[in-house]
Amino acid sequence: MARTQGSHSDITGPRIDAAALRLFAQFGFAAVSMRQIAGEVGVQAGALYNYTPDKQTLLFRLMRGHMEELLAARAARDAPEADPLDRLRDFVRFHIRFHLERPDEVFIAYMELRNLSEENFAAIEALRRRYEDGLEAILRQGVAAGRFTVPDPKIATLAVIAMLNGVNTWYRSGGRLTLAEVETIYWDMVRKAVAA
Repeated sequence: MARTQGSHSDITGPRIDAAALRLFAQFGFAAVSMRQIAGEVGVQAGALYNYTPDKQTLLFRLMRGHMEELLAARAARDAPEADPLDRLRDFVRFHIRFHLERPDEVFIAYMELRNLSEENFAAIEALRRRYEDGLEAILRQGVAAGRFTVPDPKIATLAVIAMLNGVNTWYRSGGRLTLAEVETIYWDMVRKAVAA
């Protein structure tokens, strides 16, 4: 299939993803048409199909990209041989900062799961589980070392992540607290929640 004149795949593809991300976050996946995405990018609606077979594939690509970026960034920072308290502190600060810098990606990652096909949902859930497993491993390491008291590490993992995700709903740069202060407060709450 011929590409639209003046179109460049290395430029247009990322522009399509960026436009879809903005529109899905603003209006919701179901309310956004391929025609709207094309209009944002400045290409004909038919040209989108040179880059993605359908809207479902586009949503999945955005969500998978976000999760893969999250997993890679976390893996680059984690030090499994380090003290579990240090690892947990780093996880808390990392999670808050990483997600605050990507509000649209986070919104879509949680709110649009219901719009994924069964197969795509399973793939995203597997990636999410890998991220959760990283925190659960830290908590289990802390319990084994006598540093943490956590009756059920899986439930504690989900509770900590839910608490940290809340920052995205209320934190605004330039508000009463700096991001570093928020990270410190949340770290203190998480530390007390798992303290031995």
